[in-house]
Amino acid sequence: MQRSRAGAHEGAASLLRALHHGPEAFVLPNAWDVASGVLLADAGFPAVGTTSLGVTAAAGLPDGAAAGVELTVALARALVERLAVPVTVDLEGGYSEDPARVAALAAQLAELGVAGVNLEDGRGSGQLRTAAEHAAVIRAVASAAPGLFINARTDTYWLQVGHEDDRLAETTTRLVAYRHAGASGVFVPGLSDLAAIATVADSVALPLNVLWRPGVSLSALAAAGVARISTGSALYRHALGAAVAVAHAARTDTQPPTVPVDYDRLQHLLGAPPGRAGR
Repeated sequence: MQRSRAGAHEGAASLLRALHHGPEAFVLPNAWDVASGVLLADAGFPAVGTTSLGVTAAAGLPDGAAAGVELTVALARALVERLAVPVTVDLEGGYSEDPARVAALAAQLAELGVAGVNLEDGRGSGQLRTAAEHAAVIRAVASAAPGLFINARTDTYWLQVGHEDDRLAETTTRLVAYRHAGASGVFVPGLSDLAAIATVADSVALPLNVLWRPGVSLSALAAAGVARISTGSALYRHALGAAVAVAHAARTDTQPPTVPVDYDRLQHLLGAPPGRAGR
């Protein structure tokens, strides 16, 4: 690893880690391409993540099928080169069941300057890895890329695994195992009850990440112990919805429901030379 790239990675990883231990919970927006990443960073978000659904769907591929590794690496490289804020990458389950292969991918991303990765224990089949299997993946990644912020995700709530009465205990047991394996933070999408959130935060003793839901108070989440709120695929899906709505407005001669990003502003952020007329 070149010294300049290594220094960039270490600095970005330190910034990302500090955000998880700040006085307030922070919102991590998830980009699906360079333009969305650049706009989100320009909007003042202190870090930007990627969304596996957005990255794969934009290429016509399904999410969760381990089909987006090349797309993900390419986007990670482009975002690190363009953004002045830390970038963390959604790796689904690591695109392999082999811990060594997942670790090699994580090390490659660290060399590119990526600050963190998200690794989930859910499989595309709708089943979970065993806690031991996912802990082995995390352990290998932590060894291969020791500076990387590893956000260990469990899909116990997302996939509604097991009986509801046992789900909280299963979740905390898994996350504690992931902490011992070297995770830097933990992520439980689908977990929304504030009392359950507080139990997980207290039991696991690592920065807790939950998925954003409209109408949920960020201050209430923070008070329950949440450090990070991710938007996940919501931005991409809302963008698709807005695109269809604008197309419908054009067809029906009605006012579009959204305000577009200014052409010249986007050109400027993407590095176009001045003087090109807007379209």
